[in-house]
Amino acid sequence: MNYRISQRAASLSPSLTLAIDAKAKQMKAEGLDVVGFGAGEPDFDTPQHIKDAAVKALADGFTKYTPSSGIPELRQAIADKFKRENGLTYKPSQVIVSCGGKHSCYNVILATCQEADEVIIPAPYWLSYPEMVKLAGAKPLILQTTDKTEFKLTPDQLRVAITPRTRLLIFNSPSNPTGSVYTPEEIKAIGDLCVEKGVLIMSDEIYEHLLYDGAKHKSVASFSQAHYDHTIVVHGFAKAWSMTGWRLGFLAAPEPIAKAIDAVQSHSTSNPTSFAQKGAVAALTGPQDHLPQWLAEYDKRRSYAWKKLNSIPGISCVNSKGAFYLFPNISKTGLKSTDFCAKLLEQEKVAAVPGIAFGADDYIRLSYATSMANIEKGLDRLERFCKNLLKKS
Repeated sequence: MNYRISQRAASLSPSLTLAIDAKAKQMKAEGLDVVGFGAGEPDFDTPQHIKDAAVKALADGFTKYTPSSGIPELRQAIADKFKRENGLTYKPSQVIVSCGGKHSCYNVILATCQEADEVIIPAPYWLSYPEMVKLAGAKPLILQTTDKTEFKLTPDQLRVAITPRTRLLIFNSPSNPTGSVYTPEEIKAIGDLCVEKGVLIMSDEIYEHLLYDGAKHKSVASFSQAHYDHTIVVHGFAKAWSMTGWRLGFLAAPEPIAKAIDAVQSHSTSNPTSFAQKGAVAALTGPQDHLPQWLAEYDKRRSYAWKKLNSIPGISCVNSKGAFYLFPNISKTGLKSTDFCAKLLEQEKVAAVPGIAFGADDYIRLSYATSMANIEKGLDRLERFCKNLLKKS
């Protein structure tokens, strides 16, 4: 049988993060001592009160369809969160609950972009952004940044890239994969330019609670009414509440865009899982005392890993100020990222994600959402690998 695959599906690049994580898990299942730095999820459990709320919802029979945009109780809790934490006023009707932050991003792109539209994406980028744009029939326009500017897009770069066809800027701070965090002044400058040029902003703020070294998060939507009108804020429960497998995200948008996204979602997934939404309400309205403990542990791991990486021959690394990633530069080893990561996994049983997946082939991504023992063991192996590489060169 000759199966004809659509061009839109055939043009997609597979997710290297998922592939690397799956390979590492397979090797572990085979009894190999693999250290995995690939997973983009917390290594902590979902807080108990959140799980209890979902279990109670199941026990109470809350297992039917809900409104496609989410239950009113959750949409109100999200609107309250935006008001309380970000100074943003949204009606519940402007809030859409989705099947994950990834789903929210895709909904935004589908609802705002069409064929011939250009979508600006700073690199390094989360690897799904360009693929989502291509699925929508629009054109991703990649703007490269480097560790010399802490992987931050400048207004001058953006101004040159904007054309009459530019529809959307995808903006992510704190960043996956680099951990970089834009200052409020830098965010405002990017927002000002988008307002001036009439470009919408999809602001992916899912890592906003994971900040270090005094870094502050400020939503681009919060600077003025004009910024608010040009911005769709995307968020989710995966990172700050360790609910990756729950598949719950959310966004807030100007009313016309929210209505369009609701229409898109109603004809694709319909509602997010009913009882999971009850857990999400508990996440937003219940205790938040887990977060300082998690942040203290992440910070300890980050500091150790950053210092260790910069002591390894051939490696240099800018310290992250957010999320739970480091993005070291491997260019002095003489290998590009795919080759580097393949040999590292084969020779030292260490799984890292090639930077090419994020549009940056001279780097690799390491997640420190794993135990300190794993980090120490894995980075010792990385050091041995790099020393051996440089001996041979």
